[in-house]
Amino acid sequence: MALQRVKMNMTNTRIIALSFAIVILVGALLLCTPFASASGGWTNPVDALFTATTATCVTGLVVVDTSAHWSLFGQIVILILIQLGGIGFMTLITLFSFFVHRQVSLHERRLLLQSVGSLQMGSVMATFRQILIGTFLMEGLGAALLSIRFYPMYGKKGIWYAVFHSISAFCNAGIDVLGAEGSASLTAFRNDPLVSGVIMLLIVMGGLGFLVWDDLMRNFFRPRRLRLHTKMVLCATVALLLGGWVLLYVTEYDHAFAGMGQGERLMASLFQSVTTRTAGFYTVDQTALSDPGALLSICLMFVGGSPGSTAGGVKTTTMLIFVLSILRFSRNRETVIFGKRRIENRMVRQAGAVVGVYLFMVLLATILISAMENAAFLDVLYETSSAVATVGLSRNLTPTLCIGSKLVLILLMYAGRLGGLSLFLVLGETATPEPLKRPVEKVLIG
Repeated sequence: MALQRVKMNMTNTRIIALSFAIVILVGALLLCTPFASASGGWTNPVDALFTATTATCVTGLVVVDTSAHWSLFGQIVILILIQLGGIGFMTLITLFSFFVHRQVSLHERRLLLQSVGSLQMGSVMATFRQILIGTFLMEGLGAALLSIRFYPMYGKKGIWYAVFHSISAFCNAGIDVLGAEGSASLTAFRNDPLVSGVIMLLIVMGGLGFLVWDDLMRNFFRPRRLRLHTKMVLCATVALLLGGWVLLYVTEYDHAFAGMGQGERLMASLFQSVTTRTAGFYTVDQTALSDPGALLSICLMFVGGSPGSTAGGVKTTTMLIFVLSILRFSRNRETVIFGKRRIENRMVRQAGAVVGVYLFMVLLATILISAMENAAFLDVLYETSSAVATVGLSRNLTPTLCIGSKLVLILLMYAGRLGGLSLFLVLGETATPEPLKRPVEKVLIG
């Protein structure tokens, strides 16, 4: 009876959450060992846990320099964790089942459906194959293009750099290994259209979501047949990228971009707008951002990427529905419409709940870290927003934090990575009716 009760309580969300926790703990144990550090010594357990979490949750915040502190073995462990976190742990389990010729069970299909963001049980295996093919194809192409620049500059190490940064960019992790070459993230390539362009393309492709890939491949020349989900993702993504590009160009013209030429300013502002899709790479020092630019970056990070993608954040469709609901309700309209389609009321309520939960986590974490650290409020807010949205952009605060603050960020990254998966489970489950109808009473609003 006890075993049966445990099985009943192990919902899909709990299984996936436990899977991510196990991967993080195994990664942390490996990173603690002397083999993982460049010095050959043991790594602080909290720093190892933080690094394993930021890699598995594809965040990018780091407490030690990735290229200087970790050995090649440690960097390989980090890269594997990034790949596992990016395409989903359940995807790798299913891939293993294929290799050993074992039939994938119905329960595993449901887990995979939730993990990859497929909306239909019948198409989950086809979606899974497309994810694997698309992921490895994009990462391989990105690595090949980056090698054109990195190999002549760094020799054989350049190939490893190309592979690492291609996977890190596509999975929206933002962890880099160029510190040993004297480059803080991609600041040395701010004016390089090849490196910046490839990284931006990988970030956007990884942040669109696997469902959007599938729909675009099927209906690219028939846009009217695109799913409403795809249309919402594309509209929100384009609006955020272009809006962020223009606003960042204006706010940082005489601040972070001061002294640059016009072309360099345009490239830097576009990269900053793209990287807030939850990637974490940067071409300009984040501490150089003006207060308006930093606040704008926080807002862009908070939204993040799209459902079913490698990105984190509230998600583009969630925020779009939330904004549309505010506009509609303010005009005393009870339904939310997009593209001549009505959004289900349950989805509208869930969008509001998701935004509220993320805001609560950011504010609570900001209060806790501000109480433990002697740091500027904007820097703390920047760090917590980056953590919960699994972005990885930092104003150089993370390495200086105490153990308590690091643990808060670890919990934020873990919660942020599981947020989108939990939302898919809510969408797929049947709501339990309330056992009792309560009397209605009016209250004043506003």
